[in-house]
Amino acid sequence: MTSTSRASETKSFAALRHPGFRAFWTGAILATTADSVEHVVSYWMIYQKFHSPALGGFAIFSHWVPFLFFSVWSGALADRYDPRRLMQIGLCMFMCASLGWGILFLTGTMQPWHAMVLLSIHGMAGVINSPSQQMLVHDIVGRTQLQSAVRLISTSRTLGQLGGPAVGGALMVAFGPEYAILGNALFYLPQILWLSKAPYGPKFRKAEAHAAPARAAREQSFRDIFATLREIASNRTILSMICLAGGTSLFIGNAYQSQMPEFAHDLGHGDPGWHYSMLIAAQAAGALVAAFLLESRGSVLVRPRTAIVLAMLWCFFIGGFAMSDSYPLSIVLLFAAGLVNLTFGSMSQSLVQLEAPPRLRGRVIGLYNMFGQGLRAFSGVTVGAGGALIGVHWSLALSAMVLLATMMVLLAFAQRPMAEPATPGE
Repeated sequence: MTSTSRASETKSFAALRHPGFRAFWTGAILATTADSVEHVVSYWMIYQKFHSPALGGFAIFSHWVPFLFFSVWSGALADRYDPRRLMQIGLCMFMCASLGWGILFLTGTMQPWHAMVLLSIHGMAGVINSPSQQMLVHDIVGRTQLQSAVRLISTSRTLGQLGGPAVGGALMVAFGPEYAILGNALFYLPQILWLSKAPYGPKFRKAEAHAAPARAAREQSFRDIFATLREIASNRTILSMICLAGGTSLFIGNAYQSQMPEFAHDLGHGDPGWHYSMLIAAQAAGALVAAFLLESRGSVLVRPRTAIVLAMLWCFFIGGFAMSDSYPLSIVLLFAAGLVNLTFGSMSQSLVQLEAPPRLRGRVIGLYNMFGQGLRAFSGVTVGAGGALIGVHWSLALSAMVLLATMMVLLAFAQRPMAEPATPGE
């Protein structure tokens, strides 16, 4: 275990005490809200226009598959270029997607291929933005406040996911979907403008920290995946956290969210309304409570073992929800699942960033995103396709059991001591 396993934060909400991070975090909340608003409006209009389940499936596919194929490439770009500029490119792509939807809605000219192009642009914007955002967070707050910053960025995503549907619905009611999504593009502007002058990035790093990434950027191909894996092969912490992110995404991810109407129906609350909304919001509420509790403590011990054990608890909560026939119990289990999910997710991401070699930080983050977000494209198979065969309750429960067994193996791997390097002459 290295010294990076322990946070040196001593104050509550440590990262928010940094003025640069406060501005960055505010922009991130607005951008994440805009992302959610676009999903709400565009998915509704696609359904109204085409009534196509296939196009709805493509929306999920185009959102996650770019992370699978391009995360390491995007991380390599973040190693080589200024992450502020890459973030601006990603945010401008998000804006263009919103403007494209609005123009097509206003003119009434949208065709299925238009929707596929815009959905693909949105997916690529996410994969370009993500590693650069994480790199810039490290530049803003440094190592000592990184865990706090990662938790708060995760919280900003949760806030956006909670507030986005409400904001999107209100905008559609007030202005109609066409003008709602056009206005949504403005939510990205504050962070784009702040990034143009923000005093962070390669030019503001120490000279020795800046020189190393420049040398590391010479390799530029998909071979970077294998090259990066070779570089981190001796770091059990990074490998175990990447496997944790990949396993949780592959076997469960967030695929059960799309199956929530069936769970609600089986719990006796299949009609849209307060009870259904509570099921949707319970996990996000748990994540918000976790973030508040962790931040208010100020100092949190972070170890791979802790993250893996919490992921195992998540398996129990998700499996319990899958088999529950009680609505109150289901709410409690989803709340608990959200609480531990944010905790082990922020821990794993913090450990990866803290342990990553500075010259390869962007690529290691990209590799983490490839497993942690890209493999979500296949969780629909384990939960959704499995549900078509044996029912969503059993498919989710069995997925949780398989993931639990995987985490047990991973726990043994993470706790096994590393072999000592041989000394000359032995």
